[in-house]
Amino acid sequence: MKPLRSLSGLIDFDCAARWGSFKLAARELHKTPAAVSQQVKQLEENVGFALFVRHPRHIALTEKGQELAIATARMLADLRAKVAALQSGDEEAVLRISTTHSFAIKWLVPRMHRFTKLYPELDIRLDSNDAQVDLHADSTDVAIRYGPVEEGDPLVLFRERLVPVYSPELLAPGQAPLTLADLPDYRLLIEKSSEAWLKLLNENRALDGDYLFSRGYSHWGVLVQAAVAGQGVALVPYGIAFEDISAGALLRIPCRSAPFANGYRFLANPTKEHMLKVRRIKAWLEREMEEMRVQFDQG
Repeated sequence: MKPLRSLSGLIDFDCAARWGSFKLAARELHKTPAAVSQQVKQLEENVGFALFVRHPRHIALTEKGQELAIATARMLADLRAKVAALQSGDEEAVLRISTTHSFAIKWLVPRMHRFTKLYPELDIRLDSNDAQVDLHADSTDVAIRYGPVEEGDPLVLFRERLVPVYSPELLAPGQAPLTLADLPDYRLLIEKSSEAWLKLLNENRALDGDYLFSRGYSHWGVLVQAAVAGQGVALVPYGIAFEDISAGALLRIPCRSAPFANGYRFLANPTKEHMLKVRRIKAWLEREMEEMRVQFDQG
């Protein structure tokens, strides 16, 4: 196995892989197609395997070529981000946050103005992505990730609780707020499956009712919006529904919470965790989450 002794040709390879064409890559790189093809050929000789299958009118990545294309694109994106940051001197002025779609839309964005009011010098770059990001990549400073959490983990910001909520529009004029006893009369909206609902009903000794579970949703944020729209009673994470509950767009049904193992953890790029911007966003998130925890306990 030959070690890779030169990075020559990687930019040409990345460009050709994106375009699927030496000719189009040459246009972007301001080279001739023959020059791009030669650079890629030299790279193939260097790595010891074919990167493209060459057809008369087009090129196609080989299986190994596809894997290398993904790695190369990621590496070049990180390198370009680092160079741009160094050129502009904005490494401390730009805060790059990665988190899930639902958390970004329903919790972080509605209150981000409070953070920017405290630190107006910071330029916030928010990447909402349910896929895990590479925290060693220069394109990410911090990540707020949703998933299983354990007691005592210092990285945990908030341990979620599932709460049943509904729109006030579901109530007839003069009707009293809903209780668990009213649930058989309404659609119970679910996230992927009815398992969480069954756990909550069991916790409250209410499994005997004739319930209509319907309209499953793939994201918590979409499920919350369905409840706001009056489509039924939804069992949702308190954090995702917090803004709508606070605004009165959703009402909580009082009951015991069922055990729930998920929550939010704060993760930082190891090379940036010492930076002031990272310490500031972490402290702000902890304060905001503590305030939300207090309101949950009072609610």
